[in-house]
Amino acid sequence: MDTVSVNKFRENLKSFIEQVVSQHTPIKVTRRSGEDFVVLSADDWEREQETLYVLQNSDLMRQIAASMNSHSKGKGYKPTAEEVDGITGF
Repeated sequence: MDTVSVNKFRENLKSFIEQVVSQHTPIKVTRRSGEDFVVLSADDWEREQETLYVLQNSDLMRQIAASMNSHSKGKGYKPTAEEVDGITGF
């Protein structure tokens, strides 16, 4: 994560915002008097919130662990060619 001063951030606001949105790289902005803050795109923030939700949901984590276990053993559901085509749109 890049780190910039609040003055540099303010002077180059448009280019930093474009970087955050297009490259999906958050920027840490430091301030002399006060706490630092991080700028990230709305899409990245929403993705982080979804990840936190999954990680905090014990039922989902158990389902993921069970799925990984069956996958590593070569077991589990295997879609037909038609189902794969329907999923991928080919």
